[in-house]
Order: sequence, then structure tokens, then C-alpha cells
Amino acid sequence: MRQIHQLAGLPQPRRLPTGFPTLLRIIVDQQVSTQSGAAIWKRLNVTIGDVSPRGILAAGETGLRQSGFSGAKARYGLALSQAVVDGTVDLDKLPRMSDPQVEKTLVQVKGVGRWTAEIYLMFALGRANVWPAGDLAVADAVGRLLELPARPGPKEMDDIGERWRPWRSTAALMLWHYYRHVRGKPGGRPGS
Repeated sequence: MRQIHQLAGLPQPRRLPTGFPTLLRIIVDQQVSTQSGAAIWKRLNVTIGDVSPRGILAAGETGLRQSGFSGAKARYGLALSQAVVDGTVDLDKLPRMSDPQVEKTLVQVKGVGRWTAEIYLMFALGRANVWPAGDLAVADAVGRLLELPARPGPKEMDDIGERWRPWRSTAALMLWHYYRHVRGKPGGRPGS
């Protein structure tokens, strides 16, 4: 972490509001660039307007697809909306749950996996000890910093992440910051 700080400085604090729009936005941002996620989100707000569970259900798959959602992400957004409307997922209770309880609650929704739950835990709920072992940018940064022969997989990342317990969320934030810092430099893309 000292090496990252010396090279790239400190990242900006990042906190997101709790609730449905943030969780839906995390689904939108799965496996796409930051710019693509932002463009889809902007179109959603223009096209749908009402980014609430009932608003998303009313828009249906067609409305979400018109906003730039892939077919799969449209179905995931609808599944999340339905889970909130029918009470399967009570987003108001999540802040009072333990990290494992939050993850267990969220991953029962189709399209919400470990990464999505971890990002919500870190940035919406402000949890200090979350380690997104499946995040490719974090794994690339870890591989580069530790001079590993290849980008570590999730199991290896879980093991590596133990060194930063109980502040793994901070370590992940620093690693994302490092990744963004070096990826634009010639020969500097982590994992290359």
C-alpha cells in the first residue's frame, strides 16, 4: 500500500447512497467500462425517469433494452425490482445485517453475484472489511504489485486479501486507484 501511495497518491473517497437505484446501477456497471455504464445509466434516467422497482417493472424488458441494457441485464434489473416489490429483499434491513447476511440476501436475486454484493457492501453500506476477489482490476493490480507470474484467480485473491484484514475495503480501493494510475502508461497496464 505504501508503494501505491508513493506512486499514485490517495484515491478520492467514494460513497454511494443506499437503496434500489445504487444496487441497480451496480448491476448496470457489471463487466462494462465506466463510460459505458454511465451512458446506459443516463439513458435509463431519460427513458424511464422513475428509477424505482415499480418504475423498472413498468418499463419492462423492452424499456430497459431501449435504455441500453443487454437482455441479461434487463432480466436482472427486473428480477431485482420484483424481489424488492414482493419483499424477498428488504433493502432497508441491509444496513443492520452482517456482511455475510447482506451477501446471502442479495445473491438470491438472479444477476446479483458475489461481486455485486461486495460493491454494495463497500460503497453503499461503507463496510471496512470487504474483499472483491473476483474483480479483474484488483486482481491485475495485485498481480503487478506482488510480481506474480499471472493474474491471480478468486481463490488466490481470497488468500492474498487476508493480509489486509480488517481493512480489505481500503486495500481494494487503493488497488483500483493504482490500476487506474498505471493502465494508461506505456507498458503499464497491470497484468500485461
